Amino acid sequence: MLETLLGDDVESSGRYLPELIYGANDGIVTTFAVVAGVAGASLSPGIVIVLGFANLFADGFSMGMSNYLAERSEEDYHDARGDGHARTDGKTPVRTAATTFAAFIVAGWAPLFPYVFRVEPLFPVSIAVTAAAFFAVGASRSLVTNRSWLANGVEMFVVGMAAATVAYVVGNLLAGVA
Repeated sequence: MLETLLGDDVESSGRYLPELIYGANDGIVTTFAVVAGVAGASLSPGIVIVLGFANLFADGFSMGMSNYLAERSEEDYHDARGDGHARTDGKTPVRTAATTFAAFIVAGWAPLFPYVFRVEPLFPVSIAVTAAAFFAVGASRSLVTNRSWLANGVEMFVVGMAAATVAYVVGNLLAGVA
């Protein structure tokens, strides 16, 4: 799917690895933060769906546009210096933005899965799906790197679940405010 969007073959798609990993990880983390915060505050599961999808698309769009602006700023900086910074890797600000956005949306909806399809128990299933998504995205890095799929998967799992834990703890601490 992404190769079609970006116009690249599978071999050259590794050049978008930073955008893919950054977008996917942030999509999972921020969406699960909504899920965990709502669960920690013992609020209605319906709130998860509304806030989760609002976050998914607004934050995904913001990440994509931030990536676009960062890439354009780098190009403009090099143009202003007159050093003729021409990309030789075929990446463009539009393509990097689209990659970040797509990765954010595709991976970021994972924590919402049990809420959308009403798979009980909602929050424990969301934790399991989120953990699996972190591991799968991390492990997939081995397709374009020399690192072990297990090491990559465990690394992203640990980092992602640590961020998810922070979200749950904050939601739990602020439960009385809502």
